Amino acid sequence: MTKLFIARVRGTSGDRPLVTVRAAAEGEARLFLEAAYPDDEVVEVAEPGDWVSTSDTGSNAGDVREHPGVAWQAPTTGLG
Repeated sequence: MTKLFIARVRGTSGDRPLVTVRAAAEGEARLFLEAAYPDDEVVEVAEPGDWVSTSDTGSNAGDVREHPGVAWQAPTTGLG
């Protein structure tokens, strides 16, 4: 079963929009992102916390999606 991860990816012209990826674990998510963006830096990968998407985030392992108009924010756990 896959989990949703959010990622901050930086290209030569700056940060990309928020990127989501489906994977079994964070390490696998990072591998999918590095394959999808071989010339970019994967700055951070995290579980999304309270973030909810109204866009398609995929359903299969390796589904990588960019979300234009959505910027990276550190995830929140809802514990505060």
